[in-house]
Amino acid sequence: MSPYIFSALCLGLGLGTTITFASSHWLLAWMGIEMNTLAILPLMAQFHHPRAIEATTKYFLAQATAAAVLLFATATNAWLTGQWNIQQTSHPIPTTMIIIALALKMGLAPLHSWLPEVLQGLDLTTGLILSTWQKLAPFALMLQLPNTNTSILVFLGLTSTLVGGWGGLNQTQLRKILAYSSIAHLGWMMLALPFYPNLTLLALLTYITMTSATFLVFKYMNSTTINTLTISWTNAPTLTAITPVILLSLAGLPPLTGFLPKLMILSELTKQGLGLTATLAAFSALLSLYFYLRLSYAMALTISPNTTISLTPWRLTSLTLTLPLAVSTTLAILLLPLTPPLTTMLSL
Repeated sequence: MSPYIFSALCLGLGLGTTITFASSHWLLAWMGIEMNTLAILPLMAQFHHPRAIEATTKYFLAQATAAAVLLFATATNAWLTGQWNIQQTSHPIPTTMIIIALALKMGLAPLHSWLPEVLQGLDLTTGLILSTWQKLAPFALMLQLPNTNTSILVFLGLTSTLVGGWGGLNQTQLRKILAYSSIAHLGWMMLALPFYPNLTLLALLTYITMTSATFLVFKYMNSTTINTLTISWTNAPTLTAITPVILLSLAGLPPLTGFLPKLMILSELTKQGLGLTATLAAFSALLSLYFYLRLSYAMALTISPNTTISLTPWRLTSLTLTLPLAVSTTLAILLLPLTPPLTTMLSL
């Protein structure tokens, strides 16, 4: 792909999300989301591999369906209430349709079936964009909606946490495991959204940090399956020792970064009298912990048969850009002690 075209597509990605962030009118927000979608499609299909083309087609169909439902719902709201303002979406039927459309765009269960298949067909760099940046615009709209549909948000959140935990148990492909991990984390964010939007924002920031670190590690290792993780220590022994800590942070174990949002969300659910929901969400975290432990075991506790030649790659100079990897890895492991200033900054 030409560098000029690549730069234009990246600019379109950023501009589309920024327009959605800055808009208070539904049509303008819808336009920003569409710009975002159209900009990422060529990036997904740039390698002309059949799996990439298939993933791009599935992504386009899912996003087009969600965009059509979103536009219809916002037009219906304007027809019923006379308002195009996002924060004045008051009628329950259009509001519910908007939530469903945004859930389909993000990949929340039970509207999640496209996400693992699409992520499996992409390279790790594009998969990272799909798992992090592409969630921002729908979340910006979800945060601005009036909290009139608490039940549907809790249902989507709890379903996503359970599906994300169960779905990743029997997977051997790293990209599918990360897709189900994304579904589970989105579910945790949805559980906190109707009660504490700022807490949802904190969970989103920590999720982006930890997921970025995980994707960049797998890209550096050039690993796409669990089996290839067993030889990663010959490429980067130090990073191989650190990576299980990042994975356990994704699982939410203390004293790592991922423990912060899960603990606060469970505490908030308990305060709202949703003890059963909090219990089921905590059990779903145990399901997710299992497949994170599988990855940790494959990386840190197994050594594949090797020869003298296979032990040399870690001594060779790598041309891979490691600064984003180093920053995201450090944040994913050591961000928990900064909880007080983070909560103060977000007015939690």
